[in-house]
Amino acid sequence: MSEVKKIATRQSYGNALAEFGAEYKDLVVLDADLAGATMTGVFKKAFPERHIDCGIAECNMAGIAAGLATTGKIPFMSSFAMFAAGRAFEQVRNSIGYPHLNVKIGATHAGISVGEDGASHQCCEDVALMRTIPGMTVIVPADDVEAKAAVKAALDMEGPCYLRFGRLAVPVINDVPDYKFEIGKGIVLREGKDVALIASGLEVAEALEAAKMLAEDGIDAKVINIHTIKPLDEELVLSAAKETGKVVTIEEHSIIGGLGSAVCDVLSEKCPTKTLKIGVEDTFGESGPAVELIKKYGLDAAGIYAKVKAFMA
Repeated sequence: MSEVKKIATRQSYGNALAEFGAEYKDLVVLDADLAGATMTGVFKKAFPERHIDCGIAECNMAGIAAGLATTGKIPFMSSFAMFAAGRAFEQVRNSIGYPHLNVKIGATHAGISVGEDGASHQCCEDVALMRTIPGMTVIVPADDVEAKAAVKAALDMEGPCYLRFGRLAVPVINDVPDYKFEIGKGIVLREGKDVALIASGLEVAEALEAAKMLAEDGIDAKVINIHTIKPLDEELVLSAAKETGKVVTIEEHSIIGGLGSAVCDVLSEKCPTKTLKIGVEDTFGESGPAVELIKKYGLDAAGIYAKVKAFMA
């Protein structure tokens, strides 16, 4: 059996910017002295005149991006999620969100899969922060194919958009002829009648593997890829809840304020359903190999399988 292709979505992000740079003449990329890590360096090499290194000054970068947007440019400001969403939150809120400017935020190195950089850099709060900004679109692509499609969709939409990318190489699962990306529309990857596994980011691939393990125990799990956290595909979430009667959300993010909270907001109001949130509990991460951290925090396929099995019992 051939090995599954893996690529980090941060690499996909850099490749997408360079690919679309020729088509979108107003595309400008800003980074905060991390072009090599965020992969914006790929764009810089192709279009040096449209790349701006703002130095280690993320708050200032947000202001520059806002200014560029007022001139008709399409700025992508890039840094680690901890800095793009965390350090620069006030500027993103007030300078980009409040005037609803056409700025895209490419946040890489999100979640505990940042690995050895440790808790200070493992941002598991960024989706929660960005969800609260009125008018902000929040996208968490699952793989290489989806990451590139998300960048294209962000380019074509009007208004602020937060895109979350990872450091760890993840399986390519959307490399199929009929794949279609649409902001605000989730994708059913596996049909099932007993429980709905609703996942985002790198957890989508893990959820698919967990579903196979559950099937061996006679549990038929529906798997849904929710790449857009805001606006959420409420119709799909509600239909899945009605079909299965049980919902499990899975994310590489805090269980507070992320995908799980977004899903529970909808279900509690429109279709009360027994729900389990799988993610980073109310805790900080720690330094260690990314794959081992995913396992330790119960976010790998085996961990998901065990939690869902107990939930179903």
